[in-house]
Amino acid sequence: MIASVRGTVTATGPDHAVVEVGGIGLAVQCAPGTIADLRVGQPARLATSLVVREDSLTLYGFPDDDAKQLFELLQTASGVGPRLAQAVLAVHTPDAVRKAIANADTAALTRVPGIGKKGAERLVLELRDRVGPVPVGVDGAAGVTAGAWPDQVRQALVGLGWTAAQAEQAVAAVAETVDGETPPVPVLLKQAIRLLGRTR
Repeated sequence: MIASVRGTVTATGPDHAVVEVGGIGLAVQCAPGTIADLRVGQPARLATSLVVREDSLTLYGFPDDDAKQLFELLQTASGVGPRLAQAVLAVHTPDAVRKAIANADTAALTRVPGIGKKGAERLVLELRDRVGPVPVGVDGAAGVTAGAWPDQVRQALVGLGWTAAQAEQAVAAVAETVDGETPPVPVLLKQAIRLLGRTR
């Protein structure tokens, strides 16, 4: 089991980063919020979970051990694989996930793409007694206040290789689509990436 990696970030993409450890570049699948904090050429440490399949070995990366442990716990629920578990942590903070499960907040859980009402109820039923203590005063999603998200998305886009001007343009376009409650930052970042396409 590869429990963590520490090394220089050599590349980032919309859903992964490459971290060079001892001359070997490890591709690590990460949520957009995690990638947003990485910078090419800079050192980084990611808590990791290795998922072994018949035809693949996939390394999933997280900003800390808490998120990694919750990722592994989520997969013990029936019908939850690594991609869905990572999607949960892309939309919600670990504390918010624990709160949603402990309080049977299926509305919060169904905000995750791929989780319907029945899936949310199953998560609550199977994991409620195993999520651990729930901190007081936890907000719902991994997003931030309405005024702070443009900076985070802009920095993430520049970190992924777009120019400051391109990032600014994408943030302005995404801002026009935000009406009412501000979505989580990872959701806004995905929108911006879709607008810009894969071109650098």
